[in-house]
Amino acid sequence: MSEKNFVNSLEKGLAALTCFGRQHSRLTLSEVARLTDVSPASARRSLLTLQELGYLASDGKHFWMLPRALLVAHSFLASRPAPSLAQPLLDALSERTRESASLGQLLDDHAIIIGRSTARRSLSTGLGIGSRLPAYCSAMGRVLLAGLPPAEAAHRVRTMNREKLTADTIVEAPKILELLAQARDQGFASNSGELETGVRSMAVPVHNGAGEIFAAMSIAVRVERMSMQEFREAFLPALMRARDTLEKKLFPVLGR
Repeated sequence: MSEKNFVNSLEKGLAALTCFGRQHSRLTLSEVARLTDVSPASARRSLLTLQELGYLASDGKHFWMLPRALLVAHSFLASRPAPSLAQPLLDALSERTRESASLGQLLDDHAIIIGRSTARRSLSTGLGIGSRLPAYCSAMGRVLLAGLPPAEAAHRVRTMNREKLTADTIVEAPKILELLAQARDQGFASNSGELETGVRSMAVPVHNGAGEIFAAMSIAVRVERMSMQEFREAFLPALMRARDTLEKKLFPVLGR
């Protein structure tokens, strides 16, 4: 895109809007400037504009989000076929397994959840639609990275921030690349205690009409419920069936 068509103020405003979250529910001007890497003056203009438009509220020191911000997420969920077609499948999978199931896509260095069904057994992560998982250490993220051309996946892994979230988190780039290659060969990726202590997860790729991986479907379980082998044997077939059903529903929409 040419520079004359790029609106910097819009970029900064969206960055300010999306820096709020579970850990940053109320932010000061200086905190927003730091999180978005802009000057305080620029952050102030963005925040006051968003406040005037009804996306944010403020008490004069802190800012927080208002329900109008949900319109942005609703527009995505309502206009794209994958979330709406996946939701009943995620609900059925969650009900059958009594575990939480998710659908996600790659967003920069994260897997962002675009569909979610929470089981009776809730996990402490409190994930929901819009939550982001580090791609290098989440099963969903690894499946999505594995769907990229190997050279691009290797570049992303080597350049992304790889924090050791638990004692079991794998952060070494060569080891992660081995896991991506394994995911390509096996058709799924797994994770045990790397993202959250005591939680195992497993994900499979979802292909679009061109046969490209555009999303991942995952399921998670507490470690005390079953071993990794038991987890795969019990839930991988059901996860793959749900994925296959979603692809069949999507193919006509995507023109395959």
